[in-house]
Amino acid sequence: MLGYHVPEPDEAMLISGKKSGDDGAPFVVVVGHGKWVMPFFRKVRYLSMALHEASIREVCVTTQGIQLNVRAVIAHKVGGDVASIVNAGQRFISEQEAEMNQLTGQVFSGHLRSIVGSMTVEQIIRERDTLARQVLEASKREMGSIGLVVDSFQIQSIDDMDSGYINALAAPNIAKVQREAAVERARADQEAAKAQQESLRNQADYERETSIKRAEIKSETDKANAEAAQAGPLAEARVNQEIIREQSVLAQAQADLREQQLISEVVKPAEAEARRTQILAEAEAKAVEISSEAAAKNNRIALDQQLIDQLPELVAEVAKGLGSANLTVFNGAEGVNEIMTGVITQGAGLLRSLQDQLQAGPVVEQSPNGSAQ
Repeated sequence: MLGYHVPEPDEAMLISGKKSGDDGAPFVVVVGHGKWVMPFFRKVRYLSMALHEASIREVCVTTQGIQLNVRAVIAHKVGGDVASIVNAGQRFISEQEAEMNQLTGQVFSGHLRSIVGSMTVEQIIRERDTLARQVLEASKREMGSIGLVVDSFQIQSIDDMDSGYINALAAPNIAKVQREAAVERARADQEAAKAQQESLRNQADYERETSIKRAEIKSETDKANAEAAQAGPLAEARVNQEIIREQSVLAQAQADLREQQLISEVVKPAEAEARRTQILAEAEAKAVEISSEAAAKNNRIALDQQLIDQLPELVAEVAKGLGSANLTVFNGAEGVNEIMTGVITQGAGLLRSLQDQLQAGPVVEQSPNGSAQ
């Protein structure tokens, strides 16, 4: 049957049944693309080009006669060129992975024993990379002849099969490392103890500062609470003081008002009455004096004329007295008119009294001893 075949990306397609070409290959190698294959006359096989891993564990003897157990891992695969694919295909096409790993392990085991036999234990331990590189270089030619290439060769472990040689070699270094570790541990313990003491001091300082701060806060809080507790009574006391002060001012104002009322209602009228009485007494005395003078002259007409002539002067004196008196008038002009009317009326009454006395006869004055004059 006629068909088109395509290999996987990690495979090489081997087409057999055709005569050898110019390159002398016994079959056609196809990598990375497909190809038409005629059935019955051609046969298609696939060769894996993926990476394989082979492990080896070999007992090797050094130049000192010390047996070492060496374990290693080889990463290998089929080469990418046509010659490598042809060589690998001719050898591993039937059992690819098993045969590749087995043959690779045998090749590296032989070279590993050979190179370890030319080195001392100390060299092998100190120069493990050199050992691996020499084994890889020695195996490369043989691996190429079977169509394989090696990506890496790693030595996993080396031990002396319970002889104690490697441990003896390591003892000085182990002791040195242990001493250094002990010194470092002691130094670390010292630093840790120092750090712990410092931490304790810092903690003590912090606790002390915290206690001081807490005490300060409590003091301020107590003070604020005390002030808050006293604020109400103090405010109430201040309000009461203000009320008492206002009441005192009001009482003083009421007392002043009452004093003014008493002055207006009692003192001023009393002073006015006293002044009026004084004026009337002065007017009466003046009238008596005039009457006496008229009687002495025994001239009624002259006396009447004198009284009439002096009446304006008498009224003027009364008015003058009223003007100089500190009188309080409560009803304005009407009160003034009442006072003047009273004065004129009293003056007229006084004038009539004098006239009556003159009609009765002359006034007889008596001397202190009772005789008439």
